[in-house]
Amino acid sequence: MTNLFSRLKETVMADLHDLVDQKEQKNPIAHVNQYIRECEQEVKKIKHLVEKQYQIKQDIDREWNQAKMMVEKRKRQMQLAEELNEAQLQEEAQQELSQFESRVEHLSKLRDQSIKDIEGLETKYVQMKQKLKDLYVKRLEMKSRENVARTQQGINKVLQTDLVSKSASKFAELESYIERIEQQVQSDYRLHTLDARFAALEKKASNSN
Repeated sequence: MTNLFSRLKETVMADLHDLVDQKEQKNPIAHVNQYIRECEQEVKKIKHLVEKQYQIKQDIDREWNQAKMMVEKRKRQMQLAEELNEAQLQEEAQQELSQFESRVEHLSKLRDQSIKDIEGLETKYVQMKQKLKDLYVKRLEMKSRENVARTQQGINKVLQTDLVSKSASKFAELESYIERIEQQVQSDYRLHTLDARFAALEKKASNSN
């Protein structure tokens, strides 16, 4: 049942990512995004495995410490049995002592190996995270290059067509229109001023008569 739900979740997430990437079908960054998502999932898996390895080492350490404690315990018991002339107990303690000493030796080797394994896994894990960071930087670089290319494309579209000349022509027409209005205003002002002066002159002449 768990596997079924996991597969269903993966399918839904994959469909969601597809819907997102469909908006960028002509954008190669969509492929980079997909690759980065896959790498992120792998990094998460490795992180989980590294954490699991730490837990295994803790279990080994616990068994190792318990075995060492039993070695010391059986040694004390052997010494006590020997002092009290308990040959049977001394023999049984000796047998278990040998078993625990063998276990300690085996666990010591296992413990040393687990430390080396963790160091190796940690190194690889750090390398994976660095590679993922490199991918993030590469994506930023690609986004920047794409944006510059699109901007340059838009600039070239304006500069290499007659949009600029058409705009200049429109501005020239507008400027000519404004100049005509200004001339008309000035002409109307002068005419109005001249008529006003003659009206005042005619009024003065009328008053004189």
